Amino acid sequence: MYYLSELSNYAFFSYISVRAGFAFFIALCLSLFLMPRFILWAKAKKANQPIYKYAPQNHQNKNDTPTMGGLVFISCAIVASLFCVKFDNVFTICAILCLVLFCLIGLIDDLGKILKKDNHCGLSARVKFILQILASVICIIPLYLSAEFNTELYLPFYKHPLFDMGIFAFFFWILVFISSSNAVNLTDGLDGLATVPSIFSLSSLGIFLYLSGNLNYSEYLLLPKIQGLGEVVIVCAALIGALMGFLWYNCYPAQIFMGDSGSLSLGAFIGFLAIISKNEILLLLIGFVFVLETISVILQVGSFKIFNKRVFKMAPIHHHFEKAGWVENKIIVRFWMIALLSNLIALASIKIR
Repeated sequence: MYYLSELSNYAFFSYISVRAGFAFFIALCLSLFLMPRFILWAKAKKANQPIYKYAPQNHQNKNDTPTMGGLVFISCAIVASLFCVKFDNVFTICAILCLVLFCLIGLIDDLGKILKKDNHCGLSARVKFILQILASVICIIPLYLSAEFNTELYLPFYKHPLFDMGIFAFFFWILVFISSSNAVNLTDGLDGLATVPSIFSLSSLGIFLYLSGNLNYSEYLLLPKIQGLGEVVIVCAALIGALMGFLWYNCYPAQIFMGDSGSLSLGAFIGFLAIISKNEILLLLIGFVFVLETISVILQVGSFKIFNKRVFKMAPIHHHFEKAGWVENKIIVRFWMIALLSNLIALASIKIR
C-alpha cells in the first residue's frame, strides 16, 4: 500500500534506507505496545502450551507461560511493511505471502496444542509437512515465473554462478523453505534462543538484499544483480523491529514464547531471503546455530534407530548442554555469540570473492 507514497515526492522518503528505518520503528513500537496486552489476554485465556514430560526438569516451571507471541510480531511486521513498502514487484508480494502462510500453519498447530492441553494434539508431522510444501510452492511459483529472477546457483566466496538449476531450482527452493522453517522451530526451545540468531540472520541477509538490489553496489562487489530486491529490505527491517519488541518479553526468564506461529514463519522467511538473494548455500553459515540444532536431532534420531544408542544426552543440542549442567542463560548467550560470529564470517564473503 505504501502509505508514505504521499511523501515520496520528497527525495528523503524515496530512499529505501529511510523507509526501512520507519518500518523498523513502527514495528518495534507496535510490538512493544501490543505484546504486554497480548500476554495479559493469553494468561486470562490460559493460552499456554504444555511442556513436554521428557523436557529438562527446570522447564516444568514454564508450564504457565503463554505462547503464540509469533502471531503478534508477525502481524506488527506486516502492518509496518504495508505503510512503507512499494508492492510493485514479485519479491515484496512473496515476502508478505511467506510470512502470512507459514504463520497460519504455525497458528493452527499452536491452537491444537493449547485447546487440548496436549503437545501431541497439534498438527501431525505429516500434515504439517504437506502444508509447508504447499505454502512453499505458493511462494515459489511467482518467483519461478518471474522475468526479474533466474534459477542460477551461487557459491559463497565465488563471484560467478556455478550453474543454472533450471526446473530443479523449484524443488531445491522447496527444500530450503522447509529446512529453514523447521530448523528455527527446533531451535526455539530456550528463552530468546531462536530470537537473537534470527535477528542476526535477517540483518545479514538484509545487507545482501540491499547490495544486490542496487546496480552500482552489486556491480562493484560482484554480487548478483536483481532489480527490486531493495524493497524487501524494508520488510526485513520491519520484522527485525518487531522481533526486538518481542525479545523485550521473550528474553530470560521469558514472559511469552513465540510458538510455531512465530518460529515456522521466521524460518521460512529467512529461507525466502536466502533464495532471492542467491545465498541458499551461504545460509548454512548465516543460520549456523539453526543448522547445528537440526544436525543434532538428525544424528540423535539416526543413531538411536540404527545403533539403539544416543549421541547426545538429549536433542536438540541445547538440551544436551542443560543435561550436562549448564545453566539456561549461559547456553543462550553462548549460542548468540556463535550466531554473531558465523554471520560476521558470512558477511566477509561480500568482499572475499
